[in-house]
Amino acid sequence: MSTPLIPSLRALVAAGVALAGVACASARPTTTAVGDGSDAYDVVITNGRIVDGTGNPWFYGDVAIRGDRIAAVGRGGTLGSRPAKRRIDATGMVVSPGFIDIQSGGGGFLNGDGRSVGKVTQGVTTEIMGEAYTAAPISELTIGGRAGDRPANAEARRFMGPHGFDAWLRAMEAHGVTPNFGSFVGASTLREYGMALKMGDATPAALDSMRGAMARAMEDGAFGLGTALIYPPGNYASTGELIEIAKAMRPYGGLYITHMRSEADKVLEAMDEAFRIGKEGGVPVEIYHLKAAGTANWVKMPLMIAKIDSARAAGLDVQANMYPYTAGGTGLAACFPPRFDADGRLKQRLADTAMRRQIREEFAHPTSYWESLCEQATPQGVLLTTLRAPQNARWSGHRLSEVAAGTGKDWLETLMDLVLTEPGGIGTIYFLMSEDNVKLALRQPWMKIGTDASGQDPDSARGMTHPRAYGTYAKILGQYVRDEKIIPLEDAVRKMSGAVAERLLIGDRGLLRPGMYADVVVFDPATVAERSTYERPHQLSIGAREVFINGTEVVRDGRHTGAKPGRIVRGHAWKGTSSSQ
Repeated sequence: MSTPLIPSLRALVAAGVALAGVACASARPTTTAVGDGSDAYDVVITNGRIVDGTGNPWFYGDVAIRGDRIAAVGRGGTLGSRPAKRRIDATGMVVSPGFIDIQSGGGGFLNGDGRSVGKVTQGVTTEIMGEAYTAAPISELTIGGRAGDRPANAEARRFMGPHGFDAWLRAMEAHGVTPNFGSFVGASTLREYGMALKMGDATPAALDSMRGAMARAMEDGAFGLGTALIYPPGNYASTGELIEIAKAMRPYGGLYITHMRSEADKVLEAMDEAFRIGKEGGVPVEIYHLKAAGTANWVKMPLMIAKIDSARAAGLDVQANMYPYTAGGTGLAACFPPRFDADGRLKQRLADTAMRRQIREEFAHPTSYWESLCEQATPQGVLLTTLRAPQNARWSGHRLSEVAAGTGKDWLETLMDLVLTEPGGIGTIYFLMSEDNVKLALRQPWMKIGTDASGQDPDSARGMTHPRAYGTYAKILGQYVRDEKIIPLEDAVRKMSGAVAERLLIGDRGLLRPGMYADVVVFDPATVAERSTYERPHQLSIGAREVFINGTEVVRDGRHTGAKPGRIVRGHAWKGTSSSQ
């Protein structure tokens, strides 16, 4: 399934890699078509600054692509005279592996246009989904718990059966997508599989069915289990339940990746829970979007880093990923105590005057720990991105505090009214984090990068969104590497590519090496930059001039070509023939 990360000299020579030559730098990439020939490369990228994804120092070099693979990597100028159907002069550019988004929300892979324009034009070539929810596995309990949502039920039934996870992956590939993609199993999906939307401990029978579904999904190519423990119904799972599911994926080499039960007041305790699940379940642990949320908790970031370092020193495989922003994004309903959404009935409870009084009392005097993002961010730090109900639409792009002032109600009553009257979820941005902590986290050697966002197209997007969907990778390369010099270029690229591939045991992507799949980015280090903002998010980043996925050009001169060469990327326990099909 895998290609060695450091090929032997014999393999390099056999692949046509030259070992000498020098190049100089400065200008934009240019392309030249040359004569065809049976032994010609399809593409040769010459004279670029090679940053290969390992973290090793850059060097001037050439990269050749034949078919869907990297055919050769040589010193600058050594492949320039080789026959090629197309040649790209990358003088002044950086040539790197494609970026692997370890926390993707997908976006149009099953029903949309599948191009993921906002990400691909940053250099993202692979997207890994699975935080909390996936389209499979699905059971009759899942369908029953969503009884009022008939369209969703019809879609869900496509992926029922023992290998529904595989069916879902294949359906996305058949639909046609630009980036490669893979997924963890969403733990909330697994909880619904065994327990519908009910609170309480899983019954022995339910837990047994969840373990079986987890094992089958691993055989279908899942990377492990992805939790989001502040949201119902994933929040209803106990630590013991998650340990038992972790044990089910251990024989398959699964990874436990988690949006922890707290990222604020009890973040250190939440880390202890994650470590316990990893230790007792016998699996590695990856923390989604590591952060210390809420002003009072900013001082905890050094302690959080020290806890990870200490756990690693003690022999527990713990790592983390992040996005480079001081605001997070999720639904407005995340502000409510999870127990009021039991059985999926939050809106019915908000429509009941007596239940509203109970909710208000729970905010004032909590009966158990839960994390209200509205209180952590404060109403002034809660930005509403998408409101569709006619009576609410004017408040899109406004703060919760502004809506409260405009309607003459307190913020909690305003919160309840908005969630009750909107037909769907309310996209929300929460300003929670410290810029100093973002920089501190970015420096850590075990840190990787993910967007926590779906891919979007500014030409068709509606409403607002978090700028991380358009700017995560360009922001790091432009602001934190070039302008502020927080981390070196080579380490940034490693955190975006090779480190993610290694963490997920993807042996044939993430590095510029002969034999690897040809996921390649050519970007301008002098101009790469984010353009998306919180106020005007639907703007593409700049600087990524050429992007190849599986040897197919998907970005040319900064523009998406419309190509959809994306393939399934599976975990190494898949019962098929390779990790990429």
